[in-house]
Amino acid sequence: MAKEKNTKNEKTNNRSFGKDFKAELKKVVWPTSKQMVNNVIAVLTIVIITALIVFVLDFAFGAMNNYGINKLKEKVQAKNNTAIENVVDDTTSDEGIEDDATSEESQDAENVEATENNEEAVANQTEATN
Repeated sequence: MAKEKNTKNEKTNNRSFGKDFKAELKKVVWPTSKQMVNNVIAVLTIVIITALIVFVLDFAFGAMNNYGINKLKEKVQAKNNTAIENVVDDTTSDEGIEDDATSEESQDAENVEATENNEEAVANQTEATN
């Protein structure tokens, strides 16, 4: 019995909801076609103006960013070049200016001496392990 009462109440609630919904829609003041056109034009105008502002700002900040990055690259390259020049100046100022051939010969001699030392060390290790 209790279930039958619940189903009857649900049906009456559903019917009253539909009636109430229609009654509320009749109370709504709908805009006229002229008002609708004016509102649509206003919204589109605001959207277009906002899009233009965002486009201009994006272009301006992008240009400033590229300009700033290029300036930073130039500064870094200039700093690297001066650092390299300072290193070259330090090496030449210690013992005067050497010939390229002389410096290459001294480097080759140092490399040969180092490899000979390494070979002796390897031979010593193999003897020690035997």
